[in-house]
Amino acid sequence: MSEAAIPEELVSEIKAIRADLDYIKKRVVDVGTVLTQDDTESLQEAETDLKEGKTKRL
Repeated sequence: MSEAAIPEELVSEIKAIRADLDYIKKRVVDVGTVLTQDDTESLQEAETDLKEGKTKRL
C-alpha cells in the first residue's frame, strides 16, 4: 500500500493550527471557576456576617 503525498503547504497549515490550539488550551478558563456578581456579593455578605459574629468558621 502506498502513501498519498501530502502537500507541504497543507502540512505547514496543520502545524500552525495545532500550535494555535495548544495556545488556546493553555489559556481557556473553566467557566465553573469564574465568580459571578452574585457570588461576589454573597462572599462579601458572608465575610461581614463573620466579622459581626453572626456566624463562625467551620
